[in-house]
Amino acid sequence: MTSSGRRHRAAPPPPKSASAAARRTVRIGLTGPIGCGKSTVAGWLGELGAVAIDADAIAREVVEPSEPAHDAVVGAFGAGVLEAGGRLDRAALARIVFADPAALRRLEAIIHPAVGPRVERAIRDAEAAGAPAVVVEAIKLVEGGLAARCDEVWLITCDAVIQRARIVARGADPADADARIRAQDDIVGRLSGAATRIVDTSGSVEATRALVATAYGAALAQPRHGTARIKRT
Repeated sequence: MTSSGRRHRAAPPPPKSASAAARRTVRIGLTGPIGCGKSTVAGWLGELGAVAIDADAIAREVVEPSEPAHDAVVGAFGAGVLEAGGRLDRAALARIVFADPAALRRLEAIIHPAVGPRVERAIRDAEAAGAPAVVVEAIKLVEGGLAARCDEVWLITCDAVIQRARIVARGADPADADARIRAQDDIVGRLSGAATRIVDTSGSVEATRALVATAYGAALAQPRHGTARIKRT
């Protein structure tokens, strides 16, 4: 009320600026060969404020004994992929699929449809919470259809010698490490065309972390990019 007793209509809120309208949750997909540091990069992005979603961890969840995908995997590959307690013997299953591309495709046809909805739900939750960015880490980001849901796709790569050493350092048998690397032999070539950024993690931790921070800042500033190769220093 004014001193004259007349009511004034409230002024409409000012229009949102273009920069404010653009400040939405940026979706970043991380993919690349085993041992090249996807999880490490996702962790760094999480420290910078992004919400990280591990699609590969979700892929392990959807084949727990209580899940429909568990029975589908056993039906496709037999009881030989089960441990005594009824859980999947991941090592036995890995030996089958990494030696047989057709078997790997069969497994992916079971897993991907179960993983997608859970990842999408996690993305929506992050966006509803107002996260500046959500990071989806998945070795099959492109093949599983998750890349299509992302503003940016980061292909995480590293030197082959470093890659093998990292896998063995995790406790893998050297022969198993070699088999896993061979199974992904063409992954960088296949995924380069889908990548908006290629991040080489072969350098020092400090240099690579700085690369990631720079790339993250650029992603937040401009949600969509053309292909940008980010070289290590």
